Amino acid sequence: MKLIVGLGNPGPEYAGTRHNVGFDVIDRLARRFAPGATPRSKFAGLAIDAEIGDEKCMLLKPMTFMNLSGRSVLEAMQFFKLEASRDLLVIVDDLALPCGSIRLRPDGSSGGHNGLSDIGLKLGSNYWARLRIGIDPRGRVRQSDYVLGKFSPDQQPLADASMAEAALAAEAWATKGLQEAMNRFNTKAAPKAAIENTNNKD
Repeated sequence: MKLIVGLGNPGPEYAGTRHNVGFDVIDRLARRFAPGATPRSKFAGLAIDAEIGDEKCMLLKPMTFMNLSGRSVLEAMQFFKLEASRDLLVIVDDLALPCGSIRLRPDGSSGGHNGLSDIGLKLGSNYWARLRIGIDPRGRVRQSDYVLGKFSPDQQPLADASMAEAALAAEAWATKGLQEAMNRFNTKAAPKAAIENTNNKD
């Protein structure tokens, strides 16, 4: 069993915001690997069972709001008796990366991201894979306003491409392992072809 968690905030007012790219990637994975499945209310979140290749996976969107994401992750990890360093992937937005880029890492600090901080606190470890999706630095805009805002018209095609790439990276992580997924997807920016064909990568 693999657990793939996308971070975000529940509620229609947060849909499509920069902070909710993790939710978006989970939705993409669900459409591809569990079409027609109805999310279940479980582990303080919405969960969908999926088979990615030969791997049984749970796709999870915590409904606790971003700052308390760790509760949902911990409940699922304990229920399935998973090992964080091997079985957990968290998908999250990243202010430090340019829009259109993704980064997959085996561990690391929270980088100031409250969702990652809470997961690390609840699990008692930062040794678990995280897939970061660039949303551009915030500039002079207040951080909360920026991350809870929607992508600009210039950013949106890049964001769509990077979220499509992130879904493919999550698939590779589940089926091929972390190292191979990192080798393939840790590029500086989404390829032009990915931007042009975003709608085909759901």
